[in-house]
Amino acid sequence: MSGPAGFSIAALQAALTRLPRLADLSADALEPMPLKGVAHDHVRLRGRRLVARIPRWSQLGLDAWTALERQAAAFQRAEPSGHTPRFAGLLPPGEGLPLGALVVGEVEGRTPVLPGDMPAIARALAALHRMALPDFFEPLPAPPDPVAALLAQVERQAEWFDRADLTPIARSLIAEELAAARAGDLAPPRETPMPLTAVGVDVHPGNFLIDAHGKAWFTDLEKLQYGHPASDLAHASLYTSTKWDPEVNAELAPADVDAFIEAWAIAVPGDLADEVRPWLRPLRRLTWLRTLSWMARWSVEGATLSPGMPEALRAHMDAHATDILRPERIEQVRREWRWPM
Repeated sequence: MSGPAGFSIAALQAALTRLPRLADLSADALEPMPLKGVAHDHVRLRGRRLVARIPRWSQLGLDAWTALERQAAAFQRAEPSGHTPRFAGLLPPGEGLPLGALVVGEVEGRTPVLPGDMPAIARALAALHRMALPDFFEPLPAPPDPVAALLAQVERQAEWFDRADLTPIARSLIAEELAAARAGDLAPPRETPMPLTAVGVDVHPGNFLIDAHGKAWFTDLEKLQYGHPASDLAHASLYTSTKWDPEVNAELAPADVDAFIEAWAIAVPGDLADEVRPWLRPLRRLTWLRTLSWMARWSVEGATLSPGMPEALRAHMDAHATDILRPERIEQVRREWRWPM
């Protein structure tokens, strides 16, 4: 029996039983979970409160071992936040499990409902952002200038704007945004402090679960690194993110975004909140361009990036890419740069 991305359930069970605490795991305890994202399959280990997290492909372009080791480090580093699943084991790549897998704690919870659950998501992000920095960052990235690194990522992905099927108006609007980002429009003065914290990166609301106590858990740590927390605040609340997951599929009003940011500011040290505030607008702009350029790539290569996706999820992703790359939607998001923050 094989999983939808080509991994073997039998190989997964054999690898799991090589872990000391799972030596007696039976094959019928493995329960494939519905596919939600584009990069991982998940299999619940019934009765163990554990989940196997099986990569479909590396969104970061890493080889299997490097990707696994980085994700393992991410789960271990984030665990002190109290808002992420615990790390429970690594399954090496091998026959029937070509990209290996991680074993993490199962979080019992529901999909967030917006805007009501945004403050809980803000508190989860705050818990990540206020963690003490480690003595060494490797194997997780920690660019010395997170804003320059984010712009560089946008530049690398910008080629997809030329390859995507965009209208001339959309191309023109995006070109204006790229030019503004390169010129540093809206950026605070050069001497403004630039904080560095753990950041979740892929923190769209669909990557959180809300437990029975209303606590938000961040579950997808593939891209966790050290960077600027304003990018997380942007990614969690932009239209491109709140409409990403079909089960979330919400649009926030300006007041909802304000309440989200205020909930975060209350939950972090005052000096961190003060340092982040001048960066909220420029990082919102850059983070939006990061997502927009990634979705331009999806509009070209989506069918090959994540083979085996359920048709309904693929159709939603395709429709979302089409929507956010429309001139009207681009203009809608650009109006946010005039919001007070």
